Amino acid sequence: MKRLLLLSNSTNYGESYLSYPKQSIKEFLGPDVSEVLFIPYAGVSISYDDYTLKVAEPFLEMGYNLRGVHSFQNAVEAVGSAQALAIGGGNTFELLNQLYENGLIEIIRERVFNGMPFMGWSAGSNVAGPTIKTSNDMPIVEPHSFNALDLVPFQINPHYTEERLPNHGGESRPDRIMEFIELNPGVSVVGIPEGNLLKVIGKTVSLVGPGTMKVFHKGLETKAFSSQNELDFLLK
Repeated sequence: MKRLLLLSNSTNYGESYLSYPKQSIKEFLGPDVSEVLFIPYAGVSISYDDYTLKVAEPFLEMGYNLRGVHSFQNAVEAVGSAQALAIGGGNTFELLNQLYENGLIEIIRERVFNGMPFMGWSAGSNVAGPTIKTSNDMPIVEPHSFNALDLVPFQINPHYTEERLPNHGGESRPDRIMEFIELNPGVSVVGIPEGNLLKVIGKTVSLVGPGTMKVFHKGLETKAFSSQNELDFLLK
């Protein structure tokens, strides 16, 4: 049974790192997981070692050891034997680039579809969709492909906001997503605001958090959904 925890962001303003999702992460991983494998490839301005140490601290507080995939001689074998997997945020294009370079796309898919718990935040959530075409990031590298892990059939836009900067002439986030669905009919985009996450257990999807997410689909009215709404339609 597929198990995913897809966070919009790692940290809310003014809070400590990974503070808001701690309870959700503990409930998601449960008592059967003791160690989490972390993929730090999205980190560009931080070393993989430093990134892993940063993430390891809150995970240790939750009762889980965390180890970076880069510390293993063979990344594919590390994913193949992992109890659970976490992918951190940063630059989505570099993250996907390194997933391809290290040959991890297929083994991650295989493990997740066979029940290994998967969690990601920001870029780490974005790569869970079919492609990274709804990333907010600058394409600082050119990956082998825009095709991502395809763990869920809908696109993800993390850090979703409808705020507009005063006197700024650029497109808003909804504007850009509407451009995507115009050229990609049949594909839904889920905009997850900060402080919220999507939980996927088997064929059940739920929003966890105080906010509302938006679902965009060409030809359909854009709708807002809260934690009270049934979201299983996203997997169909």
